[in-house]
Amino acid sequence: MHHKAPLVDFMGLTFNLSNILMITVASAIVFIIAVLSTRTLAMKPTGLQNFFEWIMDFVKNIINSTMDWKDGGRFHILGITLMMYIFVSNMLGLPFAVVYDDYLWWKSPTADPVVTLTLAAMVVALSHYYGVKLKGAKEYGREFARPMWFLFPLKIIEEFANTLTLGLRLYGNIYAGEILLTLLAGSLAVGIGGHLAAIIPMLAWQGFSIFIGAIQAFIFTMLTMVYLAHKVSHDH
Repeated sequence: MHHKAPLVDFMGLTFNLSNILMITVASAIVFIIAVLSTRTLAMKPTGLQNFFEWIMDFVKNIINSTMDWKDGGRFHILGITLMMYIFVSNMLGLPFAVVYDDYLWWKSPTADPVVTLTLAAMVVALSHYYGVKLKGAKEYGREFARPMWFLFPLKIIEEFANTLTLGLRLYGNIYAGEILLTLLAGSLAVGIGGHLAAIIPMLAWQGFSIFIGAIQAFIFTMLTMVYLAHKVSHDH
């Protein structure tokens, strides 16, 4: 369970090769799904096209529940990308983990706080960017002083808190699931009794982890749209 991360130093920076590998794998899987789903479009969708259109409608409903489509329509592709990428990332470490020479190479990238906090920081930064772009820097800056100017420090703290909670919620759920699967897998190695005692809980927990991974992808996408709505909608 206590495996090392494959770290390398380059130009004064430290890179986790496992994170780079798994981020690349997750991105490639999402890209392949998108290409296959849209390769042969039909009026009556079937197979992957039907699945992809369901994802599009699902994300559209999320956006409509948080803001007007006139404001939120521009975030449709962002929501689809986040939903699919986070779900795929959550699933990668579920069936197995690859350890070579005591270094953990294959895992869910979202089981690392660096990855999830980076995603959260990008979302919060993007919300500020669109807030300034759509409302103007002057008007957007005034919103931090409403309804009373002395609340400005609290609103700054709120932005940092949103980043931490958004990233750590995703990390904590996925990391805890992988730790428990690792413990159950270790029990399989303890004779026939260990096999019988651990195999059913392990299968049950894997099924539950799929549910948790899907829920966390939904929550992350939903909160992203909520943060964007607060920044770009004129009624917030």
